[in-house]
Amino acid sequence: MSKAHSVFRCTECGADQPKWGGKCDTCGAWNSLIEEPVGRLSGSAVRSLPTAKPPIRLTDLKSESVTRWKTGLAEFDFVLGGGIVPGSVVLVGGEPGIGKSTLLMQCAARLESQGVVTLYVSGEESPDQLRLRADRLQEDAGRIHVVGETRLESILHHAAQLNASVVLLDSVQTTYTEELEGAPGNVGQVRECAARLMRFAKESGPAVLLVGHVTKGGGIAGPKTLEHIVDTVLYFEGETTLDHRILRAVKNRFGSVDEIGVFRMTGAGLEPVANPAAAFLAGRSTGASGSAITALMEGTRPMLVEIQALASKAGFGTPQRVATGLDHRRLALLLAVLERRAGLPFGSLDVFVNVTGGVRLVEPSTDLAVLAALVSTVHDRPVPADALFLGEVGLGGEIRPVAGVERRLVEAARQGFRRVFLSARSQRTTSDLEVIGLEGISELTRRLAA
Repeated sequence: MSKAHSVFRCTECGADQPKWGGKCDTCGAWNSLIEEPVGRLSGSAVRSLPTAKPPIRLTDLKSESVTRWKTGLAEFDFVLGGGIVPGSVVLVGGEPGIGKSTLLMQCAARLESQGVVTLYVSGEESPDQLRLRADRLQEDAGRIHVVGETRLESILHHAAQLNASVVLLDSVQTTYTEELEGAPGNVGQVRECAARLMRFAKESGPAVLLVGHVTKGGGIAGPKTLEHIVDTVLYFEGETTLDHRILRAVKNRFGSVDEIGVFRMTGAGLEPVANPAAAFLAGRSTGASGSAITALMEGTRPMLVEIQALASKAGFGTPQRVATGLDHRRLALLLAVLERRAGLPFGSLDVFVNVTGGVRLVEPSTDLAVLAALVSTVHDRPVPADALFLGEVGLGGEIRPVAGVERRLVEAARQGFRRVFLSARSQRTTSDLEVIGLEGISELTRRLAA
C-alpha cells in the first residue's frame, strides 16, 4: 500500500471532498462530512490482482428455484418474502432496546433446530452474556455457535471453518478491518466491512444478517451506501413502553417492499402476532367519542387501526396541536380544511390526535378517519362502532378515492365491520359491507352530527 491520505466523505450521499466544510457541495446536507483515511494500491500490487471472471449470457445459466430457509417465526419469514435466501445480506436496524438482538437470536435458535448451521457473532456482548440472554428465551438456543469478535478477518475465518450457512453479526458498527485505518464505526470501516461481508456471502453462499445502530434522526448509522450494498433493509419499530413491535421492509431484492410483521414482546422473547388487525383494535372503546377506524395497506397486507382525537378549549395562548403517529403538518392541513370548509371552530381548541398501537400513518387514505375522529370529538358524538373510514381529503374539502379498496374491505368484513364511508367516486366494490359514498366533508359532518 502507498502512503495513506485523508478525504472528507459525506455520510448522506458518499461524495468525496478534499477539505472539510459545514455543508456537502453535492447533496446539500449539513454537518455530514467525515474525515476518512484512504490509500491506493501500488502499481505492482495492481498488476498482481487476479483476473476477473469473464461475462456470460443469462441463457447459459441454469434456471434453478432458490430454496429459502424458514425460521419458523411466521412474521419474520413473511417480511423477508418467504424466508432467508442463501447468499443474501440482511440489515436490521432499530432503536436501542427495541429487540433486534433478541429477534436474531430466536432466528438462530430455530434455524439450528432445523439443522442449519448458524454462527452468532457479537461485538457488544461476551459469550457468557449471550448465554444469559439465551436462558430467557422460550426457544432452546443451546446449539447456537457464538463468538465475541470485532475483527472482520477473524469473523470470516470462523464462519469458513464452521462452514456456517447463516452468519448473524451484532453489530456492523462494532466491526473493523485491519486493512483500513480508523476506529470501528467510522464511515470507511462500516462501508468496507459491509462490502466484504457482501462478497463473502455471494462467493461462499451463507446468508449474513447484520444489526445496524440508528442515529437520533432514525436512520441507520454510517454511510447511506450501507443500505445500497445489502440486499434487504429491515427496520424494527415501536415504542419500548409498548408490547407490540413492527418489523418493516424498506428494501428487499427478494420480496415485496413495505411489508410489515407484528411481534409482541414478552419475558420469553418476541412472539409473532397472527392477527395484527385484531391486536391493534383490542381494548377499543366503542361508546366513546373521538374514535374512528381506518384500514392501511402495509405492502400487500391490510391493517385496521384506531385513530383517537380529543379537542378541548384552549386554556391560554396559542392552541396546542399534538399528533402521535401522524405528521403534525398533515394534521394542521386537515384542521384548516375542517375549519374553512365545514365551519368547525378549531381556532380556539387544543387538538390531540393519537394512532393506537404505535402505528404511523403515512398514506393519505387515512385522512377521512382523522376527520371523522375530529368531528366526533367536537360534537361529542361517537361514530358508529361498525363503521370504517377510507378516503383522501383535498384542500377543497372533496373526498377522493384510494387504491386497494377491495382488500381493505375484505379485512374489515372479517373483523366484523358492516359499513364503510368512502368517496362517492370510488369504483363499485363487491364487498358485503354497506357502502356510504361521500362527495365532500360537509356530508361527513352532517351524518356524524345527526
